[in-house]
Amino acid sequence: YNINADDAAYAIAQAVGAEKLAFLTDIEGVYKNPDDPSTRISELTVTEAKKLIQKGYVGGGMLPKLQNCIEAIENGVSRVHILDGRIPHCLLLEIFTDRGAGTAILKTDEERFLKPEEEK
Repeated sequence: YNINADDAAYAIAQAVGAEKLAFLTDIEGVYKNPDDPSTRISELTVTEAKKLIQKGYVGGGMLPKLQNCIEAIENGVSRVHILDGRIPHCLLLEIFTDRGAGTAILKTDEERFLKPEEEK
């Protein structure tokens, strides 16, 4: 069998009812222009992610990863993060800094303004 790790992670997150899912990869997240690191998008809604895919901004290995993020959120996961696993403490940086260390995919725009205690 050849099982994609992202597919497996998404399926497990959905099966256990996870609130959050983090994909560790070798790039810092989703970029508007993959050739320009300054164009990393720190947060996307599902709608925005679908538009990026539709417009062809997302390709290569990031395409199935972002599609898994969208599916995870549409099936109950509250938030998904795409992070560069080569960066020390990337998960902490993503959670505890303003710009984060990767790209967070959110269900709706309203979630951008929720405080952590209001998420539930």
